[in-house]
Amino acid sequence: MANLKYSRQRAAIKEYLSNTLEHPTADTVYLHIREAFPNISLGTVYRNLNLLADMGEIIKISTPDGGDRFDGRTDAHYHVVCGSCGRVFDLEVDERYMHQINELADRHFEGHIDSHTALFYGTCKDCG
Repeated sequence: MANLKYSRQRAAIKEYLSNTLEHPTADTVYLHIREAFPNISLGTVYRNLNLLADMGEIIKISTPDGGDRFDGRTDAHYHVVCGSCGRVFDLEVDERYMHQINELADRHFEGHIDSHTALFYGTCKDCG
């Protein structure tokens, strides 16, 4: 990918995501970023979120309701979607187990498994 020109809006989006434990939708990111950039469009926020995800600088989480969520935390970790409120939470799992899942899948695949993602479903403590 060619070098991108620096964008204050893109930097603000990335900073917002890296400083929140929530996994906001693009609309939520837009509402927050609009405070600093009143003239920013929702389309610009969507484009920058997708660009940051494509570059591996954030994670895009596709949820069953069709709404994508975004996470500034890019290290290997899982997510849980609450079936009641729809919030997305980080799930901390020992990295050894994540590697074991890769190894198990690799044994059953005619090729090589490098990584995986998983989305768990449940009910959060506030809804449960």
